[in-house]
Amino acid sequence: MSVTTVRAACPHDCPDTCALRVTVDEGRVIKVQGDPDHPPTHGALCTKVSRYAERTHHPERVLRPLKRVGPKGSGRFEPVSWEAAIAEIAARLKGIAARAPEAIVPYSYAGTMGLLQGESMDRRFFHRLGASLLDRTICASAGGEALTATYGGKVGMHLAHYAESKLILIWGSNSIASNLHFWTFAQQAKRNGAKLICIDPRKTETADKCHQHIALLPGTDGALALGLMRELIVNDWLDHDYIARHTEGWPGLRERAMAWTPERTAEVCGIGADEVRQLARDYGTTRPAAIRLNYGMQRVHGGGSAVRLVAILPCLIGAWRDAAGGMLLSASGWFKRFRNEAALQRPDLLAGRTPRTINMVTIGDDLLRESSPGFGPKIEALIVYNSNPVAVAPESPKVVKGFARDDLFTVVLEQFLTDTADHADIVLPATTQLEHLDVHTSYGHTYALINQPAIAPLGEAKPNAQIFRELAAAMGFDEPCFRDEDETLARTAFTAELDFEALRRDGWVKLPVAEAPFAEGGFLTPSGKCRIDPPGLGLPDFVPNHESALSTPALAQRYPLAMISPPARNFLNSSFVNVKSLRDIEAEPLVEIHEADALPRGIADGSIVRLFNDRGSYRCKAKLSTRARPGVVNALGIWWRKLGLDGHNVNELTHQRLTDIGRAPSFYDCLVEVAPDLTSA
Repeated sequence: MSVTTVRAACPHDCPDTCALRVTVDEGRVIKVQGDPDHPPTHGALCTKVSRYAERTHHPERVLRPLKRVGPKGSGRFEPVSWEAAIAEIAARLKGIAARAPEAIVPYSYAGTMGLLQGESMDRRFFHRLGASLLDRTICASAGGEALTATYGGKVGMHLAHYAESKLILIWGSNSIASNLHFWTFAQQAKRNGAKLICIDPRKTETADKCHQHIALLPGTDGALALGLMRELIVNDWLDHDYIARHTEGWPGLRERAMAWTPERTAEVCGIGADEVRQLARDYGTTRPAAIRLNYGMQRVHGGGSAVRLVAILPCLIGAWRDAAGGMLLSASGWFKRFRNEAALQRPDLLAGRTPRTINMVTIGDDLLRESSPGFGPKIEALIVYNSNPVAVAPESPKVVKGFARDDLFTVVLEQFLTDTADHADIVLPATTQLEHLDVHTSYGHTYALINQPAIAPLGEAKPNAQIFRELAAAMGFDEPCFRDEDETLARTAFTAELDFEALRRDGWVKLPVAEAPFAEGGFLTPSGKCRIDPPGLGLPDFVPNHESALSTPALAQRYPLAMISPPARNFLNSSFVNVKSLRDIEAEPLVEIHEADALPRGIADGSIVRLFNDRGSYRCKAKLSTRARPGVVNALGIWWRKLGLDGHNVNELTHQRLTDIGRAPSFYDCLVEVAPDLTSA
């Protein structure tokens, strides 16, 4: 067999959605590279995905169906046949569905962002079953719903135009680690004389490369936006014409912003008043000015309001008039008119039923609830795919307790024995991206992509869509849609406006989005204007954290350090944690702590410490570092629990309370104390 190269697409939860070229020799992937012809990817890949061959051919791949033979959580299984596994799952689900189909809950997120393996046959299956619906909010819904309320959709400027910006505010984003291809355009702008300012509680690798770093306290981004607005007003750095013609609701917010003096803003944000003034001057007097907002800043109680406030800023200075001005949080809304979502997911299979919705963020609480009129039936079965909730869901002591229930029937579709798979009754082997067909949108650019399978499925692994086809057949679902093959699903995923033959031929198709989409207004709202006070939400305001000195002073006395848990550079959520070459780079779980916080606590660099609050305790290594600002510790994640020092990870400490908009988690809204771990002395 000769060496071949296959066009593919990165499936992971990242805005870049890279086009790949996969080199195969004798049925084995030997190289994964970025496609140099795809404009956003331009041949570059992150360290993680460049190791994708190592992940696919990993010696610990699950390649046969497994049935539990030990206690839940022990990871003890024996191989079984596909026929036996499917038959047992169907029998258990039929028994539950006969009593209460809502007692069956799907749990999935963005282990793959593909439309086929992530949201096609699986959705048809659960709709037909009448299972509980899942509110998939664990990453981006606070910012997404806030952006939709303001602009009418999750839309923004084009990625490539950042290269032409003269000022870029990189707000809540470690772009070098989590948005590499934006960073290449930002670097081009920097070489051309642009000023780059990083706004982030952590002094990230990105902050190192910017001209300025503003290290605000977690959850105070909305206050900073209001403070900037006041400075724009008092210095008359406003585009009055753009405001008058293309916004609605400004007078009320203008009055609110006037209360946010630089001194008040600085006190709340934990920065200097002059930093507020200078940032406003830079933003108000530089053209084109652009903001790259990312999702870290919306993982707090007031995350939705903060996104609304930041999204209004480009309208106040008329930044949208320039192609290289404006803002980008997500581009996924540009795909909405091209996605054939109902045809792919078939909500009509509900046949008039209205199942309850379970929020994936509160799965820890929900797995421990009994049946009640308000909640509905107790959860009796959980089908997990494209996710690792035992590691990634907040307040993991409750999540683990729920997954450990002997009366909970749990099926996990996986590539590896993750923390979640260890708690399964049955594990079904799933393919990786290199072994199946899929199609992709993006939330960081405006290209649809196709992923061609590079190799045949390894062992007995099967694509998610095929697994749900077989489950549907075993359940007796005889609707023709359950016999659609992946090729049919791929052609169903997009409307006729998107040329599927061109997608198949070239590997990607660019959407027809204007270069300066809101230069003359034309937002996707009913009025075409930026909505500052949309119905049901009113004017945005600063919303303090659930846990902070402002909102819970007594709690802050006991737990005086704010903790954020940004991803380790070489992991992506909990993916890649078991890839040895990447784990070797990260070495071990650690918390970054400033010496001003470490020394009074008797914490030395490299020592083992205990982070704790009322929810739990987490042991890891301390790294004294100026990457942490005083008062804030950075516990880098998300390690698999079983790879931690004592079988825990940082989510031992996080809580399940939700954001103000979008019903999303508040991972970075968490107070802790840190102390030397005396057991390791």
